[in-house]
Amino acid sequence: MRVKTEAKRDAIVQVAAEVFRELGFEGASMVEIAARVGGSRATLYGYFSSKEELFVAVTHGTAKVHFAPIFEALGQESDDDLEQVLQRFGEKILAVVCSQEAIQARRAVIAESGRSDIGRLFYEGGPKKGLTELAGFLELQMQKGRLRKADPQVAARHLTALLDSETVMPALIGIDGPLSRKDLREATRRALQTFLGGYAPEGRKAK
Repeated sequence: MRVKTEAKRDAIVQVAAEVFRELGFEGASMVEIAARVGGSRATLYGYFSSKEELFVAVTHGTAKVHFAPIFEALGQESDDDLEQVLQRFGEKILAVVCSQEAIQARRAVIAESGRSDIGRLFYEGGPKKGLTELAGFLELQMQKGRLRKADPQVAARHLTALLDSETVMPALIGIDGPLSRKDLREATRRALQTFLGGYAPEGRKAK
């Protein structure tokens, strides 16, 4: 019986990332990935049960590198000016999710989600974790009286939806080209005006 190792898994994910970038999700195959890894398909399937699962592992691995520092910084800034903290957070998050690589990955997930469980795998291993971390930050702000009391999970969904509305959604269907830093800054500012207006504590503005 072959023993699974983390190093072997990482090597598979790295090679798969190259294949997906070159051929796209539909063009890539487990046969091609196995050949480049230098092993058999049986070995590959020992680590990942499907191409969908492997694709999700690739996207999550890439996202983790970018998102982990952003959420870590968010937690460390919980006592700073709320609007400024969320402005920095929004700009950094949008810079990642609006990148060409991230948009292409999301398009692939959406295209395949009706035929497999790739959508669930993608959501539970990525966006769901991000929403949970953001909700934790917003709940802390509610406890401090800087936002009105509400369901923090719903608030996190509202904030991310507002950030996506002018950026990710148009990019997904090819309406807008690459967005500049100024575009992302202004889109974040407008999203926060709406969010902070809706979640301001009773009788005063959020700080």
